[in-house]
Amino acid sequence: MALGHLGSIILIGAGNMGGAMLSGWLKKGVPGTSVTVIDPSPSDAMKTMISEAGARHFASVPDGASVDILFLAVKPQLMDAVLPPLKSVVGPSTAVVSVAAGKTLAYLEKHLGEAAMVRAMPNTPAMIGRGVTGAYANPQVTDAQRETVQSLLKVSGPVEWVSSEADIDAVTAVSGSGPAYVFYLVECMAEAGRKAGLPADLAMRLARETVSGAGELLYQSPDDASRLRQNVTSPNGTTAAALAVLMADDGMQPLFDKAIAAARDRAEELGA
Repeated sequence: MALGHLGSIILIGAGNMGGAMLSGWLKKGVPGTSVTVIDPSPSDAMKTMISEAGARHFASVPDGASVDILFLAVKPQLMDAVLPPLKSVVGPSTAVVSVAAGKTLAYLEKHLGEAAMVRAMPNTPAMIGRGVTGAYANPQVTDAQRETVQSLLKVSGPVEWVSSEADIDAVTAVSGSGPAYVFYLVECMAEAGRKAGLPADLAMRLARETVSGAGELLYQSPDDASRLRQNVTSPNGTTAAALAVLMADDGMQPLFDKAIAAARDRAEELGA
């Protein structure tokens, strides 16, 4: 679908994620004149982007507003205050898209009424167009609306649809929170390098470039992760010695099992 023909869009929240989405839409051909941004205090850079694109900006929802796509990009803890004034803009043809972690469709319906709704969970690499988004659509979402939402979300990377709303909490745990795990991996590798005798700044540079380079190789290679791991692991070599520790019964897998479960459970708690 051409992004130039998506109808009217109201973007609630122009922070990191909302700003990344708006930037992607504009680059892909969404007319700025079709977008209204609602945010009481956008950054100077965001104000400039909105102005140059010809989009409209308001601190609060203007009277009489109506919309085809209502895109909610605010933090979960702000939703109680943000949602009530929006009920008036949700009409029979409106699709609501929320990227707030843990906020269920039942919660959204309590504030906005029954409507076509999508829960989506992008991640922070969306800010450079390399994110991935998990999404769930309720039964009221039409095929045309789903295609429109898909077009809006994929400006920041692939979109993976799940068949159950509960799966969004697991998506949140794996990919939504996942970049933080990778960044912490860099920190751990650098600290281990320092303890092995390297200067701290050199250890950090080596760890950072190794993880980012390996990620790019994984992105570009047709091979899956296990094959790429095997390709770099010589029998009885240094990599094999390290992997024997990382892949032991008390190694990385059980730690990640616990970490993902904890993040998923917290997402469920946020939606309770």
